[in-house]
Amino acid sequence: MKILVTGGSGFLGGYVLREAGSRGHDCVALARSQAAAAVVTRAGARPLAGDLDDAGGLAGAFAAAGCQTLVNLASLGFGHTPAIVAAAEQAGITRAVFVSTTAVTTRLHAASRQVRLDAEARIRSSPLSWTILRPTMIYGAPGDRNLSRLLAVLHRAPLLPVPGGGARLQQPVHVADLATAVLGAAERTAAAYRTYDVAGPEPLTFAELLRLSAAAVASTTRFVPVPLAPAVAALRGYERVSRRPRIRAEQLLRLAEDKAFSIAGAASDLGYAPRSFAEGIAAEARALGLAA
Repeated sequence: MKILVTGGSGFLGGYVLREAGSRGHDCVALARSQAAAAVVTRAGARPLAGDLDDAGGLAGAFAAAGCQTLVNLASLGFGHTPAIVAAAEQAGITRAVFVSTTAVTTRLHAASRQVRLDAEARIRSSPLSWTILRPTMIYGAPGDRNLSRLLAVLHRAPLLPVPGGGARLQQPVHVADLATAVLGAAERTAAAYRTYDVAGPEPLTFAELLRLSAAAVASTTRFVPVPLAPAVAALRGYERVSRRPRIRAEQLLRLAEDKAFSIAGAASDLGYAPRSFAEGIAAEARALGLAA
C-alpha cells in the first residue's frame, strides 16, 4: 500500500512510519522543513515538501504523492482538517485514517475541544472512506509530553503532592501500540466509517499509575494527597505570570475526570492488543536511563 502521512515527523509519526515499513508499505510523508524531511527519511519514508498552513498548495502536494491512502497524524486541533479533506478529495485519495483524541469527551471548557469535534464532523461528512482513532494519553518513549516528565520527577523527588488524592481512572496508551492500531485501521476495510477509542488494556487509578511509575525508576517518593481546588487556584496564578507555563490548571482539573474507555471495537476490528501499563512504563524508564 502507498500511504501519504501527515504529522510524520512528530512523536507518533516515527513509530507509524517504521511500523508501516516493517509491513511492506511505501510511505510518503509531508514535511514543512528540511529538519522534518530528515526526520521522516530516517524513519523510512520519502519526504514531500508541503505545509498544512498553505491550504492553496496542499492539493498539489497531495496529488504529487500519488497515494490512495491518507494517514493523518497531525493534530485536529489547529483548524487544518477542512483543507486536508479537500486536498485528499482533489488528489483522488479514497481511504483515510485520522488520529483525534479522547480529550474531546471532556466536560471541561477546553479551547481546542470544539475545533476537534468540528474536524471529526467534517471528516464524517466527506466522501472519503474514513476511520477516526481517539487515543488516550500517549506515552512510552523519550519525547512523550506526559509520563517521561513524571518519571524524571519521581527519580529525584522525595515528596510529590497528589491533587485530589489520585482516585480517578486513567488508561494511557503506549505509542507503539497506537501505531499498530493506526496501520490496522488503514489496512482493514471493516474499519471504514468507524470511530475507535484506543487505550491501554484496562483502566487504573491515578494513584496506581503513580505507584507503577515509581516502581519503574525504583523511586522512594512519598505521595501526599492534597485538595484539588487550592492546587488549581495556585496554577491559575502561575499561568498569569508565566509566559510558557510548564503545567496548566486544566491538566489538574482533568485529574478529576475518569478517563476510562472500552477498546473492544479496536480489538475486534483492528486486532488491537495493547501491552500492560506496568510493562510499558518499565520500558520507558529503561529508554530514559532511569530504570533501577
